[in-house]
Amino acid sequence: MHPAPPRFSHDDAPDAPWTAQYQPGVPARIELPTTDLGTMFEHACAKGGRSVALEFFGATTTYRELGAQVARAAAGLAELGVGAGDRVVIMLPNCPQHVVAFYAVLRLGAIVVEHNPLYTIDELRGPLTDHGARHAIVWDKVAGKLTGLPVGEGPRTVIAVNLLQALPRTKRAALALPLPSLRRTRAKLHAEAPGTIGWDAVLDHRPLPSSHPRPAVDDLAVIQYTSGTTGRPKGAMLTHFNLHSNALQGRAWMHGSREGREVFYAILPLFHAFGMTLHLTFGIMMRARIVLFPTFDVDQVLDVARKTPPTVLSAVPPIFERIATRAAERKVSLRSARHCLSGAMRLSEAIAARWEAATGGLLVEGYGMTEASPVAFGNPVWKTRRTGSIGVPFPSTYMRVVDPDDPSREVAPGERGELLVMGPQVFHGYWNDPEGTEAALHEGRWLRTGDVVTVDEDGFATIVDRLKELIITGGFNVAPSEVEEVLNDHHAIEESAVVGVDDGDGGEKVVAVVVLAEGAELDEAEVRDYCREHLARYKVPRRIVVVDELPHSMLGKVMRRQVREEITDRV
Repeated sequence: MHPAPPRFSHDDAPDAPWTAQYQPGVPARIELPTTDLGTMFEHACAKGGRSVALEFFGATTTYRELGAQVARAAAGLAELGVGAGDRVVIMLPNCPQHVVAFYAVLRLGAIVVEHNPLYTIDELRGPLTDHGARHAIVWDKVAGKLTGLPVGEGPRTVIAVNLLQALPRTKRAALALPLPSLRRTRAKLHAEAPGTIGWDAVLDHRPLPSSHPRPAVDDLAVIQYTSGTTGRPKGAMLTHFNLHSNALQGRAWMHGSREGREVFYAILPLFHAFGMTLHLTFGIMMRARIVLFPTFDVDQVLDVARKTPPTVLSAVPPIFERIATRAAERKVSLRSARHCLSGAMRLSEAIAARWEAATGGLLVEGYGMTEASPVAFGNPVWKTRRTGSIGVPFPSTYMRVVDPDDPSREVAPGERGELLVMGPQVFHGYWNDPEGTEAALHEGRWLRTGDVVTVDEDGFATIVDRLKELIITGGFNVAPSEVEEVLNDHHAIEESAVVGVDDGDGGEKVVAVVVLAEGAELDEAEVRDYCREHLARYKVPRRIVVVDELPHSMLGKVMRRQVREEITDRV
């Protein structure tokens, strides 16, 4: 059992001088939530009524319809045995069914476990064993990954979702004709899924009675797997309180946004912490029209923008650059995009300038971690913003900069130190990992980020180094040890070290430095193909460098930092 976490309180919160940099109207503190996410969702649906909640290739779902689908899906899941505290896997791309499944699971007091649907079975085995979910809601095209597992190694009930069912039959033929990109996408959205229960069968129920017990605000809502501050993926436990708080913080930060009138483009995957909070919780709270993209296709985004212009767009820097460049080529206006947030990797001055020239608005950088639900810092949507900085702490969020070897000792102003964060969005801990939890939470409440920062006199923080050895590529975390395990099992490789090297766009590329087995030769293409069998595509090394030997510490551990320094100029 995992006891309820201590409730965050403003009573013993430290001073927050950086709030002087906030956009006028942004409060220093939010009013902390007292209800679960399901109650928040139902309030949005009741108030949203006939306004559009979701758009998917032109097909729309109103807030009233969305609320009804969630109530029916919750009843169907309950009949299948899903109850309070049960873990339920969701493995879906961005689609209306993803939104319905998320809130149906939460309504029952069960716990959502998001997994990337493109993960290989090797990547899924560890988390599946860790959380022990008995039920899964899965894209039918990849359902075989779970149904093919031996009994006891995966969920006992797999519910398969056909994404095409989100398109009304009367619209399918018409939609396929004018949009070649949609025709290509449609072919990828559906596959047979033997041994599963169809999503339609789950929806084919009377709505769950309103008297059905609800979760408490401190109950677990989501287990989100992350590489954390070190090593292999860990399940970050996020409560209703954590996620509801981060949505409220987002609403406070986006001062001037209009409830019921914004158009959010859900380009970021909903299974990622950033996409989950920006769209599944914050977007719903705002009663926004959420336009769902199952994959990022720049022309597809611009086709939609001609008909449904975006007002809120969150993405990683390369996506902003590609959209702005292509929009100029196609003469598509982006002037509607007033609130734009960049995260997961450093935003360059050049990309910010290009986007702002195209939109007339500001593109501001934020910062977060899965363990912080995930957003903790942001640049003000105001003249005080500073591109290249991660900004200042969100409302009700506090920071310390400390000696990494002694987190109880704060460093002098302006000096480098590890960033610690405290706030209502900071997680409960890691599932089944009390030691990892203790290491991540200093004094039980200050999240150790593993990022080394400097903070200027106005409170703006800039990341200058990383204590952890995670690689951030395309906004996703890659644990070097996970890639090394795969490489070291290859017959031609004796030993490997995997590092991140600057890719020139503010992110990193995955580079493998290997020592070959005696007598072996490197076939780089073959090694990459081998890696793709065991790893998601973004984890596969983009370069493989052969060396005679790797540097080791006195304890025999490969020194990745030294490896990175030695090969940076070669890649």
